[in-house]
Amino acid sequence: MKRFALLLLLTLLLVGCGYHFRADGEPVGIQLESLAIPLFSSTSSEVGFEADFTKVIRQEFISHGRVPLVPEEKAQAVLIGKIQEIRADPLTYRSQDFAVGGYTSTYTVTKSRKLRVRLEVQLMDRRSGKVIWREAGMEDQASYSVSGDPLETRHSERQALERLADRLAKRIYLRTMERF
Repeated sequence: MKRFALLLLLTLLLVGCGYHFRADGEPVGIQLESLAIPLFSSTSSEVGFEADFTKVIRQEFISHGRVPLVPEEKAQAVLIGKIQEIRADPLTYRSQDFAVGGYTSTYTVTKSRKLRVRLEVQLMDRRSGKVIWREAGMEDQASYSVSGDPLETRHSERQALERLADRLAKRIYLRTMERF
């Protein structure tokens, strides 16, 4: 009985299931010696978000990975991104009555908005020009409150953009490093 159990254990160890341990922060399925993440471009009407978004993505790679970030001309791979759309759509409303000149009118006022960001992202081997992976419609959304104070509303919108950038950066990192 002991011999059978030992033989079974040895067979399982030799056959294995295909999984193996790897160093944390090392890419799966590709060799990445170095990576460049140039400033994301944008076709969106939202100005100035490109630098903030690129910074969040770079920080995600720095904090988790062991692949060095280098200038584009020295990199083995380049992560190229384009912010295709940043759109805010009304999410919730409230009705408000106004009396003007003896007449009452009802207006709907937006209480919150849904912010959507859509990206095109690709990882390219700079030396061969080969695209390692590409996603044309990476998208995420977040809601934020709308206030009567435009500065407060802008601050809420900016926080929603930061949450979106953080979540999208995590997805980009996983797509690059955790390739199954």
